[in-house]
Amino acid sequence: MDIKVTTLAGKDAGKLEISDEIFGLDPREDILHRVVRWQLAKRQQGTHKAKGRAEIARTGAKMYRQKGTGRARHHSARAPQFRGGGKAHGPVVRSHEHDLPKKVRALGLRHALSAKAKSANLIIIDELAVKEAKTKALVENFAKLGLTNALLIGGTEIDAGFKRAAANLSNIDVLPVQGINVYDILRRGTLVLSKAAVEALEERFK
Repeated sequence: MDIKVTTLAGKDAGKLEISDEIFGLDPREDILHRVVRWQLAKRQQGTHKAKGRAEIARTGAKMYRQKGTGRARHHSARAPQFRGGGKAHGPVVRSHEHDLPKKVRALGLRHALSAKAKSANLIIIDELAVKEAKTKALVENFAKLGLTNALLIGGTEIDAGFKRAAANLSNIDVLPVQGINVYDILRRGTLVLSKAAVEALEERFK
């Protein structure tokens, strides 16, 4: 399918034919959910920790004699039922990462791209580059394009001036094409791709 290409200043820059196999799929929420869950689980630190009864610095001596007190038969004060005792079945340091087939990950990215194209939240720009690295000028350009919450994907190398100018803008993310991912696409309202990014994606999914 053909899609309109604009400049960063909002002017018409012709049309570009994009692949229906990447941008024309019917998005499936179940696949998007699996990929996002996999991404978030992979980056979760898993450093939460509670001490078990074996790790508590407390005497291990029997609290009181076994018989004759009329009370329950307790042993160590480290037991979980006592104040200051260890935590029963508490969290331990671990990895939350789980496997997801490469084909599902690739399919998830194509569905995320298709979701943006289907909802008319996909913009193709000829080049993500600025003459001077000024945030004020970039804000004016974004206003012409109607960008307030967006993910911008450039080629393999992002223009240093553009990246510096966009760094101070809230709700605006800039990534090279090799960093494109489902979570970042879905968390921003609009997806902006450069022509170089589109070419790289089509080459990737050949």
